[in-house]
Amino acid sequence: MKVLVVGKGGREHALAWKLSLSPRAKKIFCAPGNPGTAAFATNVPIASDDIKGLVEFAKAEKIGLTVVGPEDALALGIVDAFKKEGLPIFGPSKLAATLESSKAFAKTVMHDANVPTADFKICDHPDQAKTWISTRRYPLVVKADGLAAGKGVIVCSTQEEALKAVERIMVKEEFGRTAGRQIVLEKRMVGQELSVLAIVSGRTIIPLEPCQDHKAIFDNDLGPNTGGMGAYCPAPLGTKEILDQVDTEVLVPTVHAMKRRRMPFHGILYAGIMVTGQGARVLEFNCRMGDPETQPLMMRLQTDLLDLLEAAVENRLDEFEGKISWDPRPAVCVVLAAKGYPGVVDKNHTITGLHEAAKLKDVQIFHGATRFDSRNIVTDGGRVLSVTALGDDMIAARAKAYEAVNLIKFSGMQYRTDIGLKALAPLPFPIKEITPEVVEEPVVEPEA
Repeated sequence: MKVLVVGKGGREHALAWKLSLSPRAKKIFCAPGNPGTAAFATNVPIASDDIKGLVEFAKAEKIGLTVVGPEDALALGIVDAFKKEGLPIFGPSKLAATLESSKAFAKTVMHDANVPTADFKICDHPDQAKTWISTRRYPLVVKADGLAAGKGVIVCSTQEEALKAVERIMVKEEFGRTAGRQIVLEKRMVGQELSVLAIVSGRTIIPLEPCQDHKAIFDNDLGPNTGGMGAYCPAPLGTKEILDQVDTEVLVPTVHAMKRRRMPFHGILYAGIMVTGQGARVLEFNCRMGDPETQPLMMRLQTDLLDLLEAAVENRLDEFEGKISWDPRPAVCVVLAAKGYPGVVDKNHTITGLHEAAKLKDVQIFHGATRFDSRNIVTDGGRVLSVTALGDDMIAARAKAYEAVNLIKFSGMQYRTDIGLKALAPLPFPIKEITPEVVEEPVVEPEA
């Protein structure tokens, strides 16, 4: 079978790498791919938002399965376009992908399905938002409604910060005109974040191993949010009690709610969870694999990814229930970012040490924002590389990842030094005493 992976980041590199290990993968194509995927796949110069070009390529090459990485392509309807031509593709339809492309829509689905989440208000005008903020007596989170590359969420401690966030999103349009047309204001929750990704096909929902992402740019979760500065898997925060609650109170009700809306969900349903003293609460939904969660997940996955995704596309996913195999060792991923990220970044700096780092056992260097320049690989964006390692325990996995990090150099390189430390600390709450029935009633306006 020929396989096409759409996208060019670290997530897509990890997916293409894992798919290439399948004995059934005759040839891997990446559109557009990156210097890392070029080592084992054929990069195709077609952008991930060129839906027509991708359809034509898949038809010409007789692609047996297409796997979509970026959310933009899903929001543009790539799955609908491929299915119209009878081309097998893994991912949700354009309508179903609205769960990610509109945070306001996701909130209304959660409200209707009684999924536990924070109090919220949807606003389509800055004055309306500012008036509502002035009546709150608790910290808020301000979210751009549309896609913003993981950066459109501003966590605020004061009313002044919340008002500035509204100005940035809706007036200055820092995250784009479309993304900021509406905003979601919600009560700030206290706890730790957990990433629970599940493969969904028909009535079958199979959660993958829980991960913990690190969104803030600096150590100790300081600084602005990013697309993700590192992740580890499995996350001890994802206890059996928490995962059972996520399954029964989040994943199942959401999938059923989407079906009732005639937007049946197929693909990856990624629930961003805040684990609080009252249990799991949903922060947001994504409709694709996470970046950087995919990198440690693919390092640990032992089941043939091609077989798994093909079964999902063909509505045979139930064959894999209880049968997905994982490497028992934990994996840690450290993102190396460019100077200036998550703002305006420096580019075109030569990267050294890649060959030496790749020689380390149980280490994979997944490329994100890189490109070829003459004989060198250079930086080409914000999150440049994802250094991912396995270890016998979390301490060993961290040590191996940072050993590889220390071999890599480029001008302005920045990264967090605390990825995985939360896994070594005591859990923040007595998880076994959770009472999921205690759910705050969401505040939702009629126009939502």
